[in-house]
Amino acid sequence: MSEKGLVLKSTGKWYTVELNDGSIVNCRIRGKMRLDGLKSTNPISVGDVVSLNETIDEEGNRLIESYDERRNYIVRKSTNLSKQKQIIAANVDCAYLLVTIHSPVTHLAFIDRFLVSAESYRIPTKLLFNKIDNYSVDDLEYVDALIDMYERIGYQGHKISALDPKQIAFLKDEINGKQVMISGHSGVGKSTLVNALDSNLNITVGEISEAHNQGKHTTTFAEMHKLQSGGYIIDTPGIRAFGIVDLDKAVISHYFPEMRSLLGECKFNNCQHLNEPKCAVKDAVESGGIDESRYSTYMQLMEEDENDIHRKNDFA
Repeated sequence: MSEKGLVLKSTGKWYTVELNDGSIVNCRIRGKMRLDGLKSTNPISVGDVVSLNETIDEEGNRLIESYDERRNYIVRKSTNLSKQKQIIAANVDCAYLLVTIHSPVTHLAFIDRFLVSAESYRIPTKLLFNKIDNYSVDDLEYVDALIDMYERIGYQGHKISALDPKQIAFLKDEINGKQVMISGHSGVGKSTLVNALDSNLNITVGEISEAHNQGKHTTTFAEMHKLQSGGYIIDTPGIRAFGIVDLDKAVISHYFPEMRSLLGECKFNNCQHLNEPKCAVKDAVESGGIDESRYSTYMQLMEEDENDIHRKNDFA
């Protein structure tokens, strides 16, 4: 009879799994487990609920036989030339994208790509603008403008310093009992924030590389940490670029909420919002109803080669 468990850590071949009684076991997958219709470098990811065989191998590992149907999952382009995708996490209640406007810079196109991908997998997402204690008055005005822009289209934004307990108190309440993901570039403060959210955690915090003004990669694989509140935080590797996968270009506009609300107003039902006449989306861009930076990201997604693994837009 199989036993259920929750995947806390995946290194591609080996897995750390929490059983229903709270005990932790090391596991490997049985044979060549594949995902239905999804070519992936990792068939099992953190956040998966898996079924374990009762047997234990000579090294003391349990065997993962299968995984339960996922509520959702989020993927990115893999740099492995033989595969297309890497599943970052599964069964996510909310994703928090940690953003910094310098040291390192998080470009708007990166934010938009993350949001589009999360929309496509139906993962609610919020933006956390970190390190505000290091920002000038002009910097803070810029952050306020970005928060206003994203909140107009439905994404909550918060200014925080991960070092200030008062500024992240609301986040502790929000994640209580949930399975959430914290993502962003290396160096934006993910590990610092995760440590601050639970005093039991002590995740390695990386330094900012002076040569490239970005964080050194302290996390190699996504890992899920159990919180004292009973919830879980998925700490993801620092992401340099975010390639959109599995999205039909005919429906990419559906994952931009501000475009989605206008889709019935274009002259042509199959309008791609690029060169067509009487396009409600292009009209909204010209009138300021849709921000130019968002539309620019949309055009990039429509024009780029989805089979190109080494993309030009590496937003580190």
